[in-house]
Amino acid sequence: MESLQYPAQGFGTALQPINILWVTVGGVLGTLVGMLPGLGPATGVAVLLPLTYSMGPVAALITMGGVYYGAMYGGSRASILFNTPGDGDLGAFFHSPIAVTLFLLTVLSVSYPAARAAVRKYRT
Repeated sequence: MESLQYPAQGFGTALQPINILWVTVGGVLGTLVGMLPGLGPATGVAVLLPLTYSMGPVAALITMGGVYYGAMYGGSRASILFNTPGDGDLGAFFHSPIAVTLFLLTVLSVSYPAARAAVRKYRT
């Protein structure tokens, strides 16, 4: 049960109102940067990085996550408006957070028992 304590604490931190505000601001700014031709998610994070210098580490990382996902979606904006084939990253925008969360929960649930088994086996 100890391994579930930390994800619960992380979700509790991420769902605080100020952090939801920062991810929303990051998403909007990322969408605006993503709509500019030639600027992708990595460039959007690099361009908007100075905005996070005065923030704490949690708020800064949450804001940069919002910028990254917002820029991924912003790059698809023109394709959606003109109903033309375009950026294939839109699917990653919807599936990636879910996949990452499931992956992390799997790793957290397996890593502690695996580490205990390894320590028992190789204890000198």
